[in-house]
Amino acid sequence: MSTLRPRLRRVPLHAAATVTIALCLFPVYWMITTAFKPNRDIQSDNPQFLPHTWTLEHFRTAVDADGFALFWRNSILVTASAVLLALIVALGASFAVARMRWRGRRQFMLMVFVAQMAPWEALIIPVYIISRDTGMLDRLPTLTLVYFMMTLPFTIVVLRGFIAAIPQELEEAAQVDGCTRMRAFRHITFPLLAPGLMATSLFGYVTAWNEFAYANFLIIKHQDSRTLPVWLSSFQNVFGTDWGATMAASTLFALPALVVFLLLQRHVTSGFAVGAVKG
Repeated sequence: MSTLRPRLRRVPLHAAATVTIALCLFPVYWMITTAFKPNRDIQSDNPQFLPHTWTLEHFRTAVDADGFALFWRNSILVTASAVLLALIVALGASFAVARMRWRGRRQFMLMVFVAQMAPWEALIIPVYIISRDTGMLDRLPTLTLVYFMMTLPFTIVVLRGFIAAIPQELEEAAQVDGCTRMRAFRHITFPLLAPGLMATSLFGYVTAWNEFAYANFLIIKHQDSRTLPVWLSSFQNVFGTDWGATMAASTLFALPALVVFLLLQRHVTSGFAVGAVKG
């Protein structure tokens, strides 16, 4: 009886967790199954949870669409560049905040938190005007810089907490053995930052990969410089939206993020936990 009561108390928690997971996963499930359904089943008045007939025609339509390979390359290039640039800058900034004592350090972190909370959608017009006046419209480097600024504050916060969780005595011991401060960081601290780097990399990847508003407003004339989120909006014709091709394209679009998350799941979870609590 004593062991039964704790289990009964957990039933509402498990039920709430199950309902939450089901609500979150149902749109993804519906997207994937719709991508494999024939058009007649998609437009049926009696929708089925599983396709009676499976088809790959919608995936062929998505892959054969104009600009698929080009926009895929653009998204990979912009996302990888923004994430790499954010990691390099944030690594130096977070190390300075976590390990050094300098005037304005607290104010700097306050500004980082303010930048993290700022709604980036509200800055579209100023960014557009600056890009127009500097001749940076319709260019992939402009998107890279925007995504870099969007991911940098979060990257600094997480990496700062992770560096603060690593005992400074490890670096001091390496310096006593003859290492310089930079060499001690490179050989001692940096290898221990792998979970934090993976966590922030995944966040930056998902943010840049899914971003639509800036890619749509900053790339106007040069269609070849657009990214995959903008490409997804192209599955329309005079009769309306091609839902099958749209769901297939959305599945292809979400697949890389899912694969990356599954590969880095263990490191990402520990990275978020340590970076959020420590320091």
